Amino acid sequence: MYEGKTISVIIPAHNEEETIADVVRDFREHPATDEVLVVANNCTDRTEDLATAAGARVVTETAPGYGCALRCGLDQASGDVCVLVEADGSFKALDLSKFLVYIADDTMVLGTRTTAQMVQQYANMRLILRLGNLTVAKLVEIMWFISSEPRLTDVGCTYRALSRHTWQRIRGGLTETGPAFSPEMMVEVLRQRLRLIEIPVHYFARAGGTSKHSDSYLKLSKTALMMLRAILRKRLERRPLAPSEPA
Repeated sequence: MYEGKTISVIIPAHNEEETIADVVRDFREHPATDEVLVVANNCTDRTEDLATAAGARVVTETAPGYGCALRCGLDQASGDVCVLVEADGSFKALDLSKFLVYIADDTMVLGTRTTAQMVQQYANMRLILRLGNLTVAKLVEIMWFISSEPRLTDVGCTYRALSRHTWQRIRGGLTETGPAFSPEMMVEVLRQRLRLIEIPVHYFARAGGTSKHSDSYLKLSKTALMMLRAILRKRLERRPLAPSEPA
């Protein structure tokens, strides 16, 4: 718990038996964590059993995709604040407190992996990946500059925190099922005129397995195109009215 608010850490997982137990234990040991929720997304290995043994609450999501798993986790989490992380060990609980300092009912706090000094050697954040995330982030800045003046450097970082209220506000505008869910969340926050804050986080080498979205140039290109399509689609959609705005 943090300042009277309960904290749920959400971990989407597809066949992550090599790393899931260590990740669950790391976040469970943080004093602010009330719940670690693992979303098993069509796992065929021991991910669910190992996560449960490490102290996580496990739910299943049969619709395939990163976005589907995160949406399920955000819907199922019990906390006042939801924190999203990866199952591969690339993010650590040591950064969790930084997110909580900035959290509020109308806020989503994003991590950024583009600060080179905080990227561990052998982490999957090559120069082209950093530049790609930075470029797309600046595109989002330009598109929503007049209304929100965001300052962004990374569109693909899973490590982020948002209040239950923020999730309820943006939930209806999210449709992406894959990695484009990450930037879609960001731009929906901007479309709803909520606060979007970015902070640097440590980015560690994967403790096991390979990235399902960026371990090859082909996957990286496909992911980038999906993200750009989602961002442009959201920019062209009519902005939803806030509850206090007249119709």
